Amino acid sequence: MIEPAIPAGSLRRRAADWRVRLFARSETAAETIPDRVQRAGLMVWVPVILSCGIALWFALRFEPGGAAYLAVAAAAAGLVAAAAVVRRRALAGRIGWERADVLRLLATALALACTGFLLAGLRAHLVAAPVLDFRYYGPIEGRVAGIDRSARDRMRLTLDHVVLRDMAPDRTPRQVRLSLTEPQDLPPPGQRVMLTGHLGPPPGPAEPNGFDFRRASFFDGLGAVGYTRNPVVTVAPAPPRLLDATALRLRLSRAMQEAIGGQEGAVAAALMTGDRSGIAEATNQTMRDSNLYHIVSISGLHMSMLAAFVYGALRLALAAIQATVGRRFAGWPIHKAAATGALAASAGYLWLSAGGVPTERAFLMVAVMLGAILLDRRAISLRTVAVAAIAILAVAPEALVTPGFQMSFAATASLILVFPAWSRHANRLPWIVRGAALLVLSSLIAGIATSPIAAAHFNRSAQYGLIANLLVVPVMGAVVMPAGVIAAVLGPLGLAGPALWAMGLGTRWMLFVGERVADWGGAVLAVPAPPWIVLPLGGVGATVALLALDAPAGRRAARWLVRGGVALLLAAAVIWVTARRPDLLVAGDGSVVGVMTAQGRALAKPAGAFTADSWLRADGDVAGADLAAARPAWSGAKGTRETAFAGRPLVHLSGKGAADRVAAACAGGGIVVLHGVAPAGADGPCLLLDERRLRDIGAQAAWVSGGEIRWLSAEAASGARLWSSARVRRDRGIGGQRPRWPGKTEATAGKHDSAGTRTERQTSAAPVDGAGPDGMGSADTAP
Repeated sequence: MIEPAIPAGSLRRRAADWRVRLFARSETAAETIPDRVQRAGLMVWVPVILSCGIALWFALRFEPGGAAYLAVAAAAAGLVAAAAVVRRRALAGRIGWERADVLRLLATALALACTGFLLAGLRAHLVAAPVLDFRYYGPIEGRVAGIDRSARDRMRLTLDHVVLRDMAPDRTPRQVRLSLTEPQDLPPPGQRVMLTGHLGPPPGPAEPNGFDFRRASFFDGLGAVGYTRNPVVTVAPAPPRLLDATALRLRLSRAMQEAIGGQEGAVAAALMTGDRSGIAEATNQTMRDSNLYHIVSISGLHMSMLAAFVYGALRLALAAIQATVGRRFAGWPIHKAAATGALAASAGYLWLSAGGVPTERAFLMVAVMLGAILLDRRAISLRTVAVAAIAILAVAPEALVTPGFQMSFAATASLILVFPAWSRHANRLPWIVRGAALLVLSSLIAGIATSPIAAAHFNRSAQYGLIANLLVVPVMGAVVMPAGVIAAVLGPLGLAGPALWAMGLGTRWMLFVGERVADWGGAVLAVPAPPWIVLPLGGVGATVALLALDAPAGRRAARWLVRGGVALLLAAAVIWVTARRPDLLVAGDGSVVGVMTAQGRALAKPAGAFTADSWLRADGDVAGADLAAARPAWSGAKGTRETAFAGRPLVHLSGKGAADRVAAACAGGGIVVLHGVAPAGADGPCLLLDERRLRDIGAQAAWVSGGEIRWLSAEAASGARLWSSARVRRDRGIGGQRPRWPGKTEATAGKHDSAGTRTERQTSAAPVDGAGPDGMGSADTAP
């Protein structure tokens, strides 16, 4: 049978045209954004569509069962088969190529979205591990797996191979993390230790739709958090290991800190090894306020600088050898040998730093870039970004909802898309200012791309970050990273001193710039937290609007995609600007209550500092808990604070004897929040929120409209998922229980209370939110 001719507008012809342009276009020719996207082909859409399926899985308010996954897998297979049938019909002339292209693209896109959904579910069940559902105090034994520093400047130990008293191994968390409240010598990684401490489950969100530490902990395999006031006792020394990245990382970090000294030494160690435990929280805050904190986290900046320095140094060295003693090897591809060496150095850097999404993404992009050099292909392209994104989403789909993933790819893709415009005009500038202009442009573009994401996640915007980065990044590339590589090479010979001295000068300059910029007036702008839908809308809108430019000019579908993307961006902006923060917030343990006033949120008392600070940051308020507690709204004695809310009394009871005052407080109706457990039969004509009830439904938020109160609980906002519901974990056989795959989803499980929130039965004796009985806040349990 003779196959019909393929029309010029078909998918196959367009792909062929792109391949022709790929090899015919000069390496130095200027490109437009559509050219750059066209060269990447349809590959750039694959991670976008995978992300849609992954995002749908995370957005569910119930845990899908086995039947749901089978249905999605069957749908994906059916869509792939349908695409194949459409192609055969087009080849047979039974359907037009234009229509076939549309149907095939639609079927492929839906199949990829289904694949993303399945990847997220598979990953969740692969990493699923027991989570402690009650408060535990007693002996804790385990192997030291990691050491870091908390937001309260306390050292923390992460233990694996955990043993807890009277707890079966299949119910014991895979990993636990404990803050050390007292200074003491830290055990080396791999050493088996024993201590006595408090443990509890990872805490839930500070407010509904807030950051859920339980989800992050679940995917990290962290099943309990807590603290100890007791010394750490060695049970067994660390066994000798030939390749122990953690031990080597901490050993090198300690050596660098001792050689350089001070916080500049701690920063230098973080840059080269990824160990940030030596950086004080005050230094971290300074770098956040000056927008230099990204430099401390190993990401694309560090990986690209290291790879570029190693590649350039090896190529120059090999060229010198070839020109002098190795003339017989003239014509050998020394650039490929240099690329191989740079790839090996980058892989070693990744191994030493223990990875992380920004580091893994950076390594994948550097690896693809260097691989392109080895294969005589273009090194920097959107295809490189797409391949890195696909690899990360396939291995760790949960990375999609992290700020590191979002900001890394937003910055990288934006720079690649905008760089062609720079290429067209760079030669018009004098060579002496070309480098500085490129630095300004790249910093500006990366800042524009990542600032909205950073503001949405962290509720702050560094106003002078561009200035700080312009002063610091060149020093990083010219001094710090090259000196670090030289120190690594000369270290085994005992000759690393001068290189470490130069590296210390560079990090000292970075800290100096950070301190000066952070001290400028208005350096940090507080930004209210957006509703959860804003980031997905804005991200999809920006991506679609840019990638839709790949279609030929005049294509109606492309124009509509661009318009749709811009519309999504505008919708996200409008939702963010017009969003209304809750009029009332109640902590998940009842320790703190905050009402919105004309002066900002007023706290009943300056307790629950971590939760209260999270509320204030989300409000776009720079005040601390003490200042917020001093705002005029509450009255009454220390343990019985009163105010009015929606025309009814609101009472917060705390302290000694608070439970005995519940009956009197409830007699007046209204809302009563008790930091404690109410006695049996204490209910009256009031809405009572005590610890027993709040541990079921989590933190509470309320809005007043027309005199009516609309409630939303953290439990209702997050739903019954593997990381948030003990019942769901029990049904799936996590924690020593036999798995049960229900015929119905958990969407209808549970019951609703008078506040309009769903509760679930607890099987544990005394679940807690992760804070210890001494009132220690959650700052030590946060990431």
